[in-house]
Amino acid sequence: MGLKIEINVNEGYRDTEIKISCARLTPEIEKILATLRMLNRQLTAYREGETYLLDVSEVIYAESIDRKTFVYTGKEVYESGFKLYELEQQLEECGFFRANKSCVVQLRCIRSLKMDLNRKIRATLENGEQIMVSRQYAEELKKKLGVK
Repeated sequence: MGLKIEINVNEGYRDTEIKISCARLTPEIEKILATLRMLNRQLTAYREGETYLLDVSEVIYAESIDRKTFVYTGKEVYESGFKLYELEQQLEECGFFRANKSCVVQLRCIRSLKMDLNRKIRATLENGEQIMVSRQYAEELKKKLGVK
């Protein structure tokens, strides 16, 4: 059982179409589909046995706990099939930033910053939650937000 990829380039095509033909939907294929949805600014996430397509703009932050990745919106918490570093790579161009080893946050959702001990930063998000930005990422965050 292998993976066969066929690409047809033709200037006459108006839209890009992707077809997946398979015997069954495997976790690998689901991951490919989730990655394709990210191009459309949608994130596949799960909650209570249901699959949700979240608009990336709804996501405030994502964190990794006990080898599972959770996605937080203003109202709900979902589980993602991606590892945190994979989400970080995909969401970086959507304004997300690595805050510490287990969390990426949407920059536009940061409401305030407070300098903490040991050059860490306490970031308060628009939903009221607070996230610690580790020393390793603090300077980069200040630069991205234009803060001194």
